[in-house]
Amino acid sequence: MAVPKKRTSISKKRIRKNIWKKKGYWAALKALSLGKSLSTGNSKSFFGRQTNK
Repeated sequence: MAVPKKRTSISKKRIRKNIWKKKGYWAALKALSLGKSLSTGNSKSFFGRQTNK
């Protein structure tokens, strides 16, 4: 028979939520950093077309 699970505590839920939010924060920071390096032409890990102005 199916048995209802115990309720997750608020503190545990908050910890998991903060970890999930932090992952998004670091992903956004990396994307911004890559965008900055591409725009200045200092990128060493990403190869794109160079346009001369």
